[in-house]
Amino acid sequence: MKDLTVGKESSLILKFAMPMLLGNVFQQLYNVVDSIVVGQFIGKEALAAVGASFPIIFAFLSLLIGIATGSTIVIAQYFGAKDIEKVKRTINTLFIFLFIASIVVSIVSIYFSEDLFRLLQLPEEIMPQAKLYFNIFMGGIIVSFGFNGISAILRGLGDSKTPLYFMIIATLVNIILDLLFVLVFKWGIAGVAVATVIAQGGAFVTAVIYLNRTHKIIQFSFKDLSFDWEIFYKSIRIGLPTGIQQTFVALGMMALVSIVNRFGTNVIAAYSVATRIDSLASMPAMNFSAALSSFVGQNIGAKKIDRVRAGFIATLKMSSIISIIVSAVVLIFGNYIVRLFTNDPEVIRIGKEYLIIVGAFYIVFSSMFVIAGVMRGAGDTLIPMFISLIALWIIRIPTAWILSQRFGEIGIWWAIPIGWCVGVTLSYIYYKTGNWKRKTVI
Repeated sequence: MKDLTVGKESSLILKFAMPMLLGNVFQQLYNVVDSIVVGQFIGKEALAAVGASFPIIFAFLSLLIGIATGSTIVIAQYFGAKDIEKVKRTINTLFIFLFIASIVVSIVSIYFSEDLFRLLQLPEEIMPQAKLYFNIFMGGIIVSFGFNGISAILRGLGDSKTPLYFMIIATLVNIILDLLFVLVFKWGIAGVAVATVIAQGGAFVTAVIYLNRTHKIIQFSFKDLSFDWEIFYKSIRIGLPTGIQQTFVALGMMALVSIVNRFGTNVIAAYSVATRIDSLASMPAMNFSAALSSFVGQNIGAKKIDRVRAGFIATLKMSSIISIIVSAVVLIFGNYIVRLFTNDPEVIRIGKEYLIIVGAFYIVFSSMFVIAGVMRGAGDTLIPMFISLIALWIIRIPTAWILSQRFGEIGIWWAIPIGWCVGVTLSYIYYKTGNWKRKTVI
């Protein structure tokens, strides 16, 4: 546990953000190794099947991830207010909800899996492997929710290091099991899915045992669990907009991909490589935003509003410096970075083209996320949701469609930073109104 209501703001936020950033690096490694094993040892159809599954998985999980985020903010504010009893009741409520919701999501998603893949017009030759991977993954989603629920709770209590340790364990176990199940047991794509479920399950069980023995606040016992409807409503009020936002983001990304797909294999391949680089480049901003949310939550709970502004300015400076460095690396070495993924000269050219246009605006993306982190930490998630949806659905996607008609794929690339610029402008205007200060749960 870490009290974020005392001490130098920049130091606290930096120390809190770094373990989350390292955790996300390991999570990316997790996904990269999965893709390498599938692509190298099973085949391109299996690689396509895994890729086709993730947008649907993300769409299913978004609402629940949002509610977990809401619970994190509630926990942070109660912890900042030193109301430990309500912290415990919030934790219990979150776990009961995740347990029931994960079972429902698992059953529904498996039952409709084939219909969903047909809706996305997945080729028939990929369908069997996609269904197999998806159904195994979603069948074990309860342990994934458990593990991510523990991570969310610990972050709300100011502890970002312990989730990192369990993420490292899960990543290493997943890599070992991937190689064992695919290369030795010859289980194919099912082996990759089973490896992921076992790794997540092992990390969850290990976390429960460790916390029951060592933690002062978090103690897991089914007989002592109780559901608090008032706290659940607060978590829903804060978390549901984030969940809806993430769901529409998933749908928006699918819509953008449909525009990209019109330009053929080279553009699709370049976009795939470039967005993977994007995901790495955006991690610092996203983690600083998450750290700032916990910081803001605790300090608002402790009624230290002056520290909120100081934390915001410090985070904006740190994330901006990192974004400038990342942009410089991408702009200077983009050509070589893309070459790590492919040797095709046309794909490299298009990928570099994307990185030059989009990479120059990482500081805008970073600023947008940091401002949103303040509002989410205060418990105001509805307005950030609307701003995100406006930037994506009203600006980025229509702009990508219109500009691509005239300028080709370059028009799609320009639509991305245009959407970010609108998003950061609207976010800053709302931040200056100060209305988010009145959305606290306490």
